[in-house]
Amino acid sequence: MDLRMTAFDSPLFSVLQHLHDAGDDSDKSVSGPYRTYTRDAKAMAATAADVKEFPNSYAFVVDMPGLKSGDIKVQVEDNNVLVISGERKREEEKEGAKYVRMERRVGKFMRKFALPENANTDKISAVCQDGVLTVTVEKLPPPEPKKPKTVEVKIA
Repeated sequence: MDLRMTAFDSPLFSVLQHLHDAGDDSDKSVSGPYRTYTRDAKAMAATAADVKEFPNSYAFVVDMPGLKSGDIKVQVEDNNVLVISGERKREEEKEGAKYVRMERRVGKFMRKFALPENANTDKISAVCQDGVLTVTVEKLPPPEPKKPKTVEVKIA
């Protein structure tokens, strides 16, 4: 988008135009961890999720329209972190067709969730139905209350 074409010809709009044009290109000039962090931050910001708590489980609900199960990855990292990630690929263009407008997101996505202490990471299930991914994490049963220990008093 060229702001100069919309009759905004002030220095402020020139700076904004430069920042807008530099957008994603600025990541290419920076190498290493910063680029990875920026890519991951963008991927996380672009993936909306709902988190529900039930009496016996937690449910993480993420919209995944048009994705196959092979495009989605669900993992548990160290320290009880649930990671939902994947990639939405651009459709192959058919000969003679060209995009007039492209608004659907393509590229990598990722969300990380810190699981509570009572989450049972051995009992996690994931189902993608009608473009909605639901990851269910069962809760651990509550710990049994400790019974008071009775100590026998001896007469000396």
